[in-house]
Amino acid sequence: MTGCCARDYEQVFGDKGAERSARRFRRRGLRGSSRALVELAGDVRGASVLEVGGGIGGIEIELLEAGAERATNVELATTYEGAARSLIADLGLDGRVERRVGDFVEEAGSIEPHDVVVMHRVVCCYPDVDALVGAAADRTRRRLLLTYPQESLVARTVFALLNVLQRLRGSTFRGYVHPIDRIVATAQAHGLALDVQRRHGTMWESAAFTSVR
Repeated sequence: MTGCCARDYEQVFGDKGAERSARRFRRRGLRGSSRALVELAGDVRGASVLEVGGGIGGIEIELLEAGAERATNVELATTYEGAARSLIADLGLDGRVERRVGDFVEEAGSIEPHDVVVMHRVVCCYPDVDALVGAAADRTRRRLLLTYPQESLVARTVFALLNVLQRLRGSTFRGYVHPIDRIVATAQAHGLALDVQRRHGTMWESAAFTSVR
């Protein structure tokens, strides 16, 4: 997802959207499936957190405020960086958050394992689910947290319509409703055990995996 694909990603997730996300986070913090994913993290005191595709970094910020020691954010889009760095500075978290720009699957070998790894609504944006979930699991010391689309008619219809729109715009960006059994099997093949699954409305589902290595 480098080159033109990264540019198309930035068109979908632009800097104006990043600024809106930062303003919303400042006003009300996390809501919905983002908040649920933080709750699934459990006790993070002293932990290191790796968030993949974290955008402005709201989830990792919440985990830092809950006692995590440090966080690393790997984001494909450069468009989030300005809003994210401003938010980090305003909250006094300079020095505790490292932000990296790049394709996580390609960069994973240069990233050390972290206690908690988070991918909120990221699996649906990457074509190779095995590579993505496998790389995240390999970087997980304790707990992997994922949010992905349910395999429902509603989710499939929404993603199909979004993909038609992107195609009409000439964009290579696509969304994916990956088989949940495949997501779980990949995490298990990389040394994790499914702990809990939780549905949110008709679109999203979250899962927490624990390391058994």
